[in-house]
Amino acid sequence: MAEGTDVTVRRLSVRGKQRAENFPVALRVLPRRLRGHLEAVYGFARTVDDLGDESTGDRLANLAAFAADLKRIWAGQTPRTPVLSRLAITVRECHLPSEPFFRLVEANRQDQRVHTYATYAELREYCTLSADPVGRIVLDVFAVTTDERVAFSDDICTALQLVEHWQDVAEDRRAGRIYLPAEDMARFSVVPADLDKSETPSRVRELLAFETDRAARLFRLGAPLVADLRGWAKLAVGGFLAGGLATVDALRRADYDVLAATPRPRKTRVLRHLVAEVAR
Repeated sequence: MAEGTDVTVRRLSVRGKQRAENFPVALRVLPRRLRGHLEAVYGFARTVDDLGDESTGDRLANLAAFAADLKRIWAGQTPRTPVLSRLAITVRECHLPSEPFFRLVEANRQDQRVHTYATYAELREYCTLSADPVGRIVLDVFAVTTDERVAFSDDICTALQLVEHWQDVAEDRRAGRIYLPAEDMARFSVVPADLDKSETPSRVRELLAFETDRAARLFRLGAPLVADLRGWAKLAVGGFLAGGLATVDALRRADYDVLAATPRPRKTRVLRHLVAEVAR
């Protein structure tokens, strides 16, 4: 890995630590070993996202260098960047496969090349790279992976990615990206210039209500995963689902005005959903 890229990754890894307040509340009560493994995965995901969104210079080159360092883990070598050194311990102790991690890198490569999505189906396909791998890694950390559980997890993770995009419409637009499918924008008579306004036009709110309802249905499709799990895995996955449902609440509470400010879920709502999902 080039020295300049290594410095960039180190700086972004520190920034990822500064975002620890976003780590799901429910996961903070896990035993230290499990919490440490999930924090290592979270740190990796945050760093690769930051390389794709915020690193200086050639971001594709930065991602390629990071991927090369990531390969060292499964080659039995020591990675050069701290966030990957920490991840290597988790990979070794939990016997994690490499494929989901490289899919997350590929999602950020795609972000450098693809800035709009023509259809909802195309956006869902992007989520198989950018979101679904995280859920699969979490199931592997808890050693509870089955094909049925992976299918439920994919629904939850795709929904999580979608509501994050709907929260961040303004931020993504400033970065030159629009994740709202073009076919849906046309259906609601929304044009890209509508996303540059300081307050969300009614037609954009209607579009976001439609997209948020779609995500909410995916959460409900994936919710049986929580009921199927036991112990700490149930609490951890319930925490992710609760955070997503609370984000749906936040979008609806803000009447989908995502351009004036970013709707944020309330911790009380997260806890309320967590209790409900775990008890269901």
